[in-house]
Amino acid sequence: MMAMSARSLGYRIQVLDPDPSCPARFVVDSCFSASLDDAYAAANLARGCDVVTIEIEKISLASMNAAAKHAPVRPGAHVLEIIQHRARQKDWLAAQGLPLGPYRVVNSASELERAAAELGCDCFVKAAQGGYDGRGQAVLHDASDAHKAWLYLGAEVCVIEKTVEIAYEISVLCARSALGQHVVYPAAMNHHEHRILDWSVIPAPIDAKLVARGQEIARHVAEAMDIVGLVAVEMFVTKSGELLVNELAPRPHNSYHASERACATSQFEQVVRAVCNLPLGSVEIQKPAAIVNLLGELWLNGKEPRFAEALAVHGVRLHLYEKQVPKAGRKMGHISAVGETPQEAVTRVKQAKTILDRALSS
Repeated sequence: MMAMSARSLGYRIQVLDPDPSCPARFVVDSCFSASLDDAYAAANLARGCDVVTIEIEKISLASMNAAAKHAPVRPGAHVLEIIQHRARQKDWLAAQGLPLGPYRVVNSASELERAAAELGCDCFVKAAQGGYDGRGQAVLHDASDAHKAWLYLGAEVCVIEKTVEIAYEISVLCARSALGQHVVYPAAMNHHEHRILDWSVIPAPIDAKLVARGQEIARHVAEAMDIVGLVAVEMFVTKSGELLVNELAPRPHNSYHASERACATSQFEQVVRAVCNLPLGSVEIQKPAAIVNLLGELWLNGKEPRFAEALAVHGVRLHLYEKQVPKAGRKMGHISAVGETPQEAVTRVKQAKTILDRALSS
């Protein structure tokens, strides 16, 4: 999706991906098949580029630094050094004075047990590195189970977070160019199932003061971390009305896929503008839009999903990612829809998804 936006702006594109049949291969000029920690391959990629950017934060710092010897890498390695390590990320956010729920960084099972006793029952324990869509995490209901959780995660460093009573989750995306220009998108409201994003809608139908505070936080993060590109800030709104930062993503974000339909400039075009020093585009809402994720389960019964029936729902579009192998929990695509209101957009994508789910069970 980034590559297609870049091509529409007249750029040629190279990508590096571990999968020789990655979806981008068929829409780019060349593809380097290599591990994300292959610094030699990253350097070779950068030699043929005027600028390098990222689509995932699991890239080794060695690869980022090797690429930076040949072309500007935006965002830089200093951003990933903080964000790809949950403990460093939490401590950085705390040092910035941004609102967080109670947490501790722990380095052993015994430290985890003590932290759990201090924080109280019902905590999330997260490996400091790795994990995505809920992986690399454990729920801890009692401090006495700390050793089991530590062994399960198998990490050298973990973050334990006290469970907070969440009313809903939002995310806010900020784009920032190398010249310091920035734009902040309207907030998205997100709903998860089994810790994987199920649906998201832009703009979030919430109080304007909360939106403004969330945008202020996203802008602060982008500027304080000197991010060139995008940063998405995931935040919890508690039942008491507090806004708490959950985590950061320095890339296009699943909750802003709907920006293709909702906003004057999609997140995919915006990241190209930001890293290539083009003027940043308007983030004005054209029409409320929502997305619902399509996971690998839709393909695992051996039948082709009934997309034609889902596309009959008014305002719906289908976006498939061309991933070759469907797996349970793997994001294979999404459905988007526009509406006169955020709720109408959500209703339409849910209706289309229900059609696909019914076909799956029949």
